[in-house]
Amino acid sequence: MALILIRGENNSKVLNAISDVEKHGGLHLTSKPRALDANIADNIVSKILKADIKNESKVAAVFSIQENPTLAISKIRSIHPPAHIIVVSDEYDEIYEDLLNKIDEAKYFEGYYSAKAKNTKTIDYKKMPKKPKL
Repeated sequence: MALILIRGENNSKVLNAISDVEKHGGLHLTSKPRALDANIADNIVSKILKADIKNESKVAAVFSIQENPTLAISKIRSIHPPAHIIVVSDEYDEIYEDLLNKIDEAKYFEGYYSAKAKNTKTIDYKKMPKKPKL
């Protein structure tokens, strides 16, 4: 399991990035996105990248995904989201644990809804009984 941290300029860009991760990246969210303080997100990113951040974010969200970090990174590279996306693995012990705690405490990110269908079962219409003709 990996965590995804998204930083952006506004809510709509972060929401679009979440949607891109889910739709175009094909990743499966295991938790609803949670709002994260933008300053905390910026500090986490600067610790992971071991460099100062040029642009500060105004909005941030964090959520967990089903896929492993390596797969998540390769899928996210193939899309061009409108926000900055960081994949946080358990390799970053302190940061990972801290984000897990913040997910439990934080409020849900407003405006998010999953675009994926809830029913994943396929129906074989050929095997269904035919309706009698009147």
